[in-house]
Amino acid sequence: MMALKRGRGVAGGWYGIARTASIDRASTWAELDDGGTAKVVTGVTEIGEGILTVLAQIAAEELGVRPWEVTIGDNDTARAPEAAHAGATRQTYMIGNSVALACREARQRLYEQMADHWGVEVSSLASRDGEIWSEGSNHRCTMREAVDISKKRGVVPVGSANFTAHHTGLDGQDGSGRPWQAYVFGAQVAEVEVDTMTGEVQVLGIWAAHDVGRAVNPKGVEGQIEGGVVQAIGQGLMEHYETKDGRTTTPGFAKYILPTALDVPKVTSVIVEDPDPIGPLGVKGIGEPAMVPTIPAVMNAIYDAIGVRITSLPATPDKIVEALRKKNESAKAVQSAA
Repeated sequence: MMALKRGRGVAGGWYGIARTASIDRASTWAELDDGGTAKVVTGVTEIGEGILTVLAQIAAEELGVRPWEVTIGDNDTARAPEAAHAGATRQTYMIGNSVALACREARQRLYEQMADHWGVEVSSLASRDGEIWSEGSNHRCTMREAVDISKKRGVVPVGSANFTAHHTGLDGQDGSGRPWQAYVFGAQVAEVEVDTMTGEVQVLGIWAAHDVGRAVNPKGVEGQIEGGVVQAIGQGLMEHYETKDGRTTTPGFAKYILPTALDVPKVTSVIVEDPDPIGPLGVKGIGEPAMVPTIPAVMNAIYDAIGVRITSLPATPDKIVEALRKKNESAKAVQSAA
């Protein structure tokens, strides 16, 4: 007879972003082009995480143009400056900051020419949505006109920048050092339903609160959190790579089980913005950190539901049934002794 029990668990975590215990770096070229559009060239790799959208938003904000007026150039490092790999939750933090700095240099070149052209202070200039103006005056024009004026004065509004995260290794004796430059923090609550007859676990909901520094693209952040949660559920409850005599016994998805849409719970994301004090944008990252609290929260929820601790992953139905059997035998032994 099926017996369903529900439980909730909570877990928190922290995560260091960018390369570990080594100097990380990313570089960028940026230019305000004819027509008042912008182009950004950096060796970034888009693998589905949405980084190109984020970089276009950053460049648009810094240069004063619209996001769709930004072209992100070819990432072939034979023609673009190095930005290193897609991983370590580093893309927004490392490349985003590099893009911001390069765009600021290009903007400054334009501002200096326009300030001289209008006879105003550089500090009075501002730009947004394809227009540039001087605060406290009637001077205003489109970015297209401003770039044309700058180029006719012999100056191309270009910029280049490098952003570096200075890390150090850990001392072998006392553990001192600085393995990361920036850290993110998060906490999650999981609600599960456990079938005590079959050991099957269904994750009903995840509530995830994560510090991302500054959310450049909130919808993208939510997508990263949801993706991390689903990946962690797979690791925590299903994915079990097995070998025998050096050969895999789980060679395909018939035996190596992955979560499907039916296994994905409702994820409620709470974005906490605590700006990074070091980088110019205040951004951090969220790709991998979203996974960290999920599994312990689910394991705690299983314990809350049925009173057994699963201490090895994945928490498959057979492990849960076996843990329940041992729990019942232990309870009977105590009763007998009494």
